Amino acid sequence: MAFLLSLAIVALYVVPIFTNIAPDGLFGISIWVAVAASATALTSLVFYFVAGKTTSFVPDFVIYLLFAATTALLVIQTGGTASPFIALWMLTAFFGGIFAIWGVLPIFFASAIFVAAEYLTGDFNANLIAVVAFSSLLPMSLGVFVWRSKGDSELENRSVKNLASELSEVANRSEIVINAIGDGVVAIDSQGIIQLINPAAQQILGWGKQDALALNYKSILQMTDLQNKELDPAADPIQQVLNTNQQIRSNTLVIKTKSGKKLISQLTISPIGEVGGGIIAVFRDMTKEKAEGQEQAEFISTASHEMRTPVASIEGYLGLALNPATAQIDDKARDFIMKAHEAAQHLGRLFQDLLDVSKSEDGRMSSVPRVVDIVPFAETIAQGLIQKATDKGLVLTFKPTANRGLKTITPVYFVNQDNDHIREILDNLIENAIKYTPAGEVIVDVTGTDEKVIVSVKDSGLGIPAEDIPHLFQKFYRVDNADRQSIGGTGLGLYLSRRLAEAMQGRLYLESTHGQGSTFFLELPRVSNQEAELLHAQQKIDAAAAARQAAATPTPVAPAMPPVVTPRPVYTPSQSAVGNTTSARVIAPVPADAPVKAATTVPRGEALSREQIAEHVRKLEAMVRAQNGVAPRPPETPTQPPAQPPTQGQA
Repeated sequence: MAFLLSLAIVALYVVPIFTNIAPDGLFGISIWVAVAASATALTSLVFYFVAGKTTSFVPDFVIYLLFAATTALLVIQTGGTASPFIALWMLTAFFGGIFAIWGVLPIFFASAIFVAAEYLTGDFNANLIAVVAFSSLLPMSLGVFVWRSKGDSELENRSVKNLASELSEVANRSEIVINAIGDGVVAIDSQGIIQLINPAAQQILGWGKQDALALNYKSILQMTDLQNKELDPAADPIQQVLNTNQQIRSNTLVIKTKSGKKLISQLTISPIGEVGGGIIAVFRDMTKEKAEGQEQAEFISTASHEMRTPVASIEGYLGLALNPATAQIDDKARDFIMKAHEAAQHLGRLFQDLLDVSKSEDGRMSSVPRVVDIVPFAETIAQGLIQKATDKGLVLTFKPTANRGLKTITPVYFVNQDNDHIREILDNLIENAIKYTPAGEVIVDVTGTDEKVIVSVKDSGLGIPAEDIPHLFQKFYRVDNADRQSIGGTGLGLYLSRRLAEAMQGRLYLESTHGQGSTFFLELPRVSNQEAELLHAQQKIDAAAAARQAAATPTPVAPAMPPVVTPRPVYTPSQSAVGNTTSARVIAPVPADAPVKAATTVPRGEALSREQIAEHVRKLEAMVRAQNGVAPRPPETPTQPPAQPPTQGQA
């Protein structure tokens, strides 16, 4: 608009030049006004093309100032308060409200300067005040009010439009992301009505989008437990999240599809906003993975059980070879056999770990809770590993009893859990601390609260990198860096320890700084002293009843084993198929009174305890001595006790 008005002023100046119209009245414009109008028009044109896309108010404000100055000069030059262009000044004052204070001040100062000039020239009167008020102050005030309210309305409308645009963009992006997710996603409101279902959920459940929306979730997500029993309303995970506003994860639910197919699912339910605001359920079909995991676990369990037997035989015979009472070997051979024996023991431990992991995963791990004071129990475990720490040059400290000479009050921390499981976890944690600490100390401590007991194992060793901590309790996971390459391990100890801790309603976690050491924490539920006494008394009664029942049950007696006769080959000459060479053939066994050697094979599937192994070895030694005519001697403990026995057979 300033551009057009400026051109109009220039045109009024030019018309008298090219026509016979007198240069007065509307056409009485001076050259200076025409120059100012031309400058305003030119500036408007430049800003329109150069800064037309900018959102800054500066170009518009500059044009407004130029046009206001042109108009003021035009009014003063054409008669002041009697100028025919006074209406143009009023329009300029009115539009000053667009720029708020920045547009009001120029109009106000221009009016004040005009009044002051008229006062100095002696033309100041009431008529002047009225004209200035109606031509400057009133349009300026009205413009501020109009443009202010319109600006607020436009700003609000613009904000609403921007917000709607942003929400629409976010919704479109969210829909694209949700539709691209391979897991099923279902949004449910506070009333249990399905508001969103993505394509993956439609494919898994067999429900179309239009059919599923606006239905109750129980019609779509029909859930049961692993025994195909309907869930109790109190155990419904979706209802629990709606009531508690806490996230729930589950791997033990079965979802029934529209066609009746049952799928083992992994389900994560997260709340939206405040309590009752709705939930987002994310699930996936784990049926195939569960079946594969079960097959893998069965294979590992069977293979480990079957392979323990030959490993037991190898370990047993290596133990016999290392026993001076049964074999005489030189130092070099002893060193080789020692290494082989250690490798066999390591292999046996690996198979045992695999069996334990398999049992923990398929629920075959037995648990016999016993009330125990964790402080002396943990101290006993720590004392059993002091020699191992000392051999490595480490200091193993059990903190609760480190200051026995001082009068201190040590709390009694009772737990009612399987003692063997606790021992296995603490053994593993302390041995790991010793293994991964090149120098320094290992500190075992017991603390707790009214609800829980915490056993901590702190070392000053290698520490664990931050990126490895989230994966540390995974099966077969080991930290892979240069300072651990020479340290052996299977990667099963911490995984099994965590499973055992979770089976006891506890948890296993750690704090570690790479290069500064680690602290592992075993947290278990605590029982009060009174509850511990009651449980202990009941467990004694149960143990006595079990002992009476075992005593009343007749024990089958195994038949006596016949003397072992080892056949010896007797060689007789025979003609070979080519030439006159002689070959050996076994044609008769040796007499029964010949010296007998121990068996070299183990029946397939046999698995004995270490006590049975030791007894079996003693029987073999006694049998050999008896048949060789050597007086029996008291049994001796081998210098390297075998982990599994050899059994009788034929050589």
